[in-house]
Amino acid sequence: MEERLQKILAAAGIASRREAEKIITAGRVRVNGKIVTELGSKYDPSSVKISVDGNPIKAETKVYYMFYKPRGVVTTMSDPQNRRSIADFVQDLGERVFPVGRLDYNTEGLLLLTNDGALAQALMHPSHEVNKTYLVKVPGIVPQEKLDMLRVGVKLDDGMTAPAVVNLRSYEHEHNFTLFDITIHEGRNRQVRRMCDAIGYPVRDLKRVKMGPITLSNIGRGKFRELTDGELAALMKAAKL
Repeated sequence: MEERLQKILAAAGIASRREAEKIITAGRVRVNGKIVTELGSKYDPSSVKISVDGNPIKAETKVYYMFYKPRGVVTTMSDPQNRRSIADFVQDLGERVFPVGRLDYNTEGLLLLTNDGALAQALMHPSHEVNKTYLVKVPGIVPQEKLDMLRVGVKLDDGMTAPAVVNLRSYEHEHNFTLFDITIHEGRNRQVRRMCDAIGYPVRDLKRVKMGPITLSNIGRGKFRELTDGELAALMKAAKL
């Protein structure tokens, strides 16, 4: 199957797609021995020989990891403010990976890491409505009518949210907090936090525990592990690949 040259380079782990475009326009890429500088050029990587700076590229082995992101870590591979990022945890992995979606700085929990751009794009596409479940802790005893507002949908500054699935875990009367989980399929910025703000109960602690069919399990905070064959198959099915 033919693909854009910059996508082929990115899939081979040469650089990000944006950086690959710069490499191409700089005249550093040859296809079957001929320099190619057109960004729109398409090729079947299995039927041509592509090199960068004279070095042949080879297809990158696809890898899939579950990562337990701690609080106080940004979901990027670098940070201009020198905060801890995902890269600090995977620098010895040996393979290029990137996170599927984001968790905000103060949210912990499940992140998927991969170098499979097609899977990542499919999982994040709004039409696929891949569910994400969070464990939420808020101060105060939240009445059922407030939780029902989340179940129906609440109005945010960027519009109404879709109905969420909300399950009450417990009321802690002695320490005055409520624990519940919420499942959404939208991907708005800081959505769960803003939804809780909208009902008058700001989040104290937030943890993503599930993404699609994948549940955070058998892993410590700040650690990662490869997905099992069963987990990967279920993820591919959820992504409709």
